[in-house]
Amino acid sequence: METLEGLEAVRKRPAMYIGGNGSEGLMHLVWEIVDNAVDEAAAGFGKKVDVTLR
Repeated sequence: METLEGLEAVRKRPAMYIGGNGSEGLMHLVWEIVDNAVDEAAAGFGKKVDVTLR
């Protein structure tokens, strides 16, 4: 049995946390970030959400 510290587990097995390590996982990650930003703005911690993809 191996114990991983901090973010080691995420780095070693990203699919376990974001649903995949391909394009589906990337899109899930992007939507999660946007969703969290919208929730924060709706709670009064901001007035707008800007998203820039490069």
